[in-house]
Amino acid sequence: MTRVAIIGGGIGGLTAALALHQAGTEVAVYEAAPELKEIGAGVALHPNAMRVLRALGLEEQVRAASGVTEYAATLDGRNGRVITRTSREQQAETFGLNGATLHRADLLDILAAALPPDLAALGKRCLTVDSDGPSPVAKFTDGTEVEADVIIGADGIHSAVRGALFGPDDPRFTGKICYRSVVPAADVAGEVPQMAASTQWLGPHGTIVLYPLRGTELVNIVAHYDDENYRHESWIAECDADEVLERYAGWHEPLLRLFAAGKTWYKWALYDRDPIPAWTRGRVTLLGDAAHPMLPYLGQGACQAIEDGAVLATALGASDSPGTALGRYERTRRPRASRVVLTARERGLSNHLSSPWAAWRRDLTIAVRRRLSRRDPEGRGGAWLAGYDATSRDVLSA
Repeated sequence: MTRVAIIGGGIGGLTAALALHQAGTEVAVYEAAPELKEIGAGVALHPNAMRVLRALGLEEQVRAASGVTEYAATLDGRNGRVITRTSREQQAETFGLNGATLHRADLLDILAAALPPDLAALGKRCLTVDSDGPSPVAKFTDGTEVEADVIIGADGIHSAVRGALFGPDDPRFTGKICYRSVVPAADVAGEVPQMAASTQWLGPHGTIVLYPLRGTELVNIVAHYDDENYRHESWIAECDADEVLERYAGWHEPLLRLFAAGKTWYKWALYDRDPIPAWTRGRVTLLGDAAHPMLPYLGQGACQAIEDGAVLATALGASDSPGTALGRYERTRRPRASRVVLTARERGLSNHLSSPWAAWRRDLTIAVRRRLSRRDPEGRGGAWLAGYDATSRDVLSA
């Protein structure tokens, strides 16, 4: 039996572990943190990710923990004008199922609960990986080592495994920053804007994404803005709420009321990385942000990691040779994930248009696309994302 060691116990790592475990593969997870824990933020799971969670038997649990939404919408951030609106029924009719939004910690809890309790080793921070011997070896900062038939680097954007395979990366500052907060709906003065929806608000130099969590108890806020000066790439750096209100002064008034209810705000700079030309060396490969870190403008970061986990399990189950399986996994996943990386980069530029005429042309294009194609309910050419089935054996490249 193939022994698989997964470095990283985040959403991608645990999805891969569960898919492999259900397929009968011997798998172990090594997580740097002392507990399986996610940051206090939301995650959008589009139909392509929900299709994998359905196959893993987790759809019902995920939907029970998710935010309650009736539709998805794109709006003008200055005046609230609806640019596009898609009901959940229309999404399900188009793609076979609809998406969900939930707290990252809730999703991680659901994934962890589906695994045997002794499968994950905690407090195991990977230092490096040796991929050149007959079997790969992961080395940890506590001095221990683990040998396996296959090692998967699912250790995030600053991946030690990727660094060991291909050297340090060269991130490029995008000139964009991001604020985030999770706000109790009960704390908002007046009506919460578009509470029954998953929404994105487009304005000059910025994008705001809102969606409910845990029914309608919480509102997840992710707010992007152009800023050439702030360059700190960390999800846990706090900032003052007044800065956020000042930044979006002049945007739609209900948004500012929502922002005013935020007690804790985090701020980080957005860095971009070009798709890397290879994920695999020997019997070591990458998954999720370790393989394809991307800007958040498509909401596909977690979704692509979930797809990776499903395809990896299928590839390993379809071949007796781990090397052959990893080759098929990379040939299947790398072109698609690279396309998502580049499309997310383009979407960030389109969302932040400062010219009123350019924004008008963008909105008109969205309207025309929606009218011409039932497969494009959002009008932004994203059907290839939502319609992908990572659970199918047919998805594997030769």
